[in-house]
Amino acid sequence: MLPLFLYSSEKSSYPMIISSAPPLISLLDKYQEVRAQTLNICSPLSPEDTVVQPITDVSPPKWHMAHTTWFFEQFVLGEFLPDYTVFHSQFAYLFNSYYEHAGERMLRANRGNITRPTVEEVKGFRAYVDEHMAKLIQREDLMTDEAHRIIELGLQHEQQHQELLIYDIKYILGHNPMFPAYHEVPVGNHEKPVAPANFLPIEEGVYQIGYDGEEFHFDNEVGIHRVFLESFAIMDRLVTNGEYLEFVKAGGYRQFQYWLSEAWEWVKREDVKAPLYWHQDKDGTWFQYSLTGLNPLKLREPVTHISFYEAEAFARWKGLRLPTEFEWEVACKLHQERPHEQANFMDSAKYHPQPIVAGNPQFWGDVWEWTQSAYLPYPGYTTEEGALGEYNGKWMVNQKVLRGGSCASPANHVRATYRNFFHPHLRWMFSGIRLAKHL
Repeated sequence: MLPLFLYSSEKSSYPMIISSAPPLISLLDKYQEVRAQTLNICSPLSPEDTVVQPITDVSPPKWHMAHTTWFFEQFVLGEFLPDYTVFHSQFAYLFNSYYEHAGERMLRANRGNITRPTVEEVKGFRAYVDEHMAKLIQREDLMTDEAHRIIELGLQHEQQHQELLIYDIKYILGHNPMFPAYHEVPVGNHEKPVAPANFLPIEEGVYQIGYDGEEFHFDNEVGIHRVFLESFAIMDRLVTNGEYLEFVKAGGYRQFQYWLSEAWEWVKREDVKAPLYWHQDKDGTWFQYSLTGLNPLKLREPVTHISFYEAEAFARWKGLRLPTEFEWEVACKLHQERPHEQANFMDSAKYHPQPIVAGNPQFWGDVWEWTQSAYLPYPGYTTEEGALGEYNGKWMVNQKVLRGGSCASPANHVRATYRNFFHPHLRWMFSGIRLAKHL
């Protein structure tokens, strides 16, 4: 949930609908590819890295590896593979996340206490479940439509946790006093002047909102409906570090008039002075932690790790506003319905927002974009019965919608209608800003 979903760190929107079109690759190939990617993301980590839980929102990487495996054991193997024997009787208690229907579970804040099983034992759990999943998928007599649907859901669920893994790994390493690097990525020329922002005009009118197709999508995207939009304009790129630094230097974090009341209390209580992972040395030079380590702040890159509170305050300071989720969806469909060929998703393995490239208004990838909109159901939304009905509907309170995907989102996981959602104070995810205005 990713809709990232989940969040807390795993409240996401999950699909109750899957594609009726034939898959491009076999289900087993897709299963093995997705499962391998989780281990690939964790491969640079030491065993010590996989146990840490610095805050409640961050889950230990070892927990992610086990939880995504438990999902297949709980909801697929236990239901569809005859005579399946669970790997360990206590793993359901340790690795259930929030499914009330699935029984008792460990409190989320205590996940860092799970020093045992070891990470190698968790990998053994993954191998055991993968072996049995391969047997199931290759049994045509057992692979019902419902089994296929839930396996697809499990793969989408694991991809969401892959994005969360990158958030959580960055938080764990970024709060280590040594600022260790997770990986090395070649750095391009990020110091050329950024192009001035232009605003894309959208005429007033009635527009269709929601998913209308046959491919995989989440249940919170459906409920095709119409909205009337007044004429507006939306920025043709994301707000940059350099632009946000002007807000910081102008004392934006010290001037209450730009902040919502709840946001101002948050700024004072948490002593917030800049985006997460920004650090200023004694000489006044700004640095930013990324998964390549601590580096000088690159002004052309999109600003990220911004809460809704900060995004909204910055917009007020600029005399502008954030778009609604409906404005964002309409603008995206009109100006960049499909991802630009250079869109920066997880697939690039950079795991960091990149400067704009020619012809790319950055509606896709780099950072999730905050909107003004509360996360609410579309007309006709219904909650599925049973545990899988806990995916989505119960999160529709006190959260804001984000759109567009990020540098940690799998490219095949995002659509123009995809709705991510987070509480307004959170900023450990790759979140950023696009501005809008009335015309």
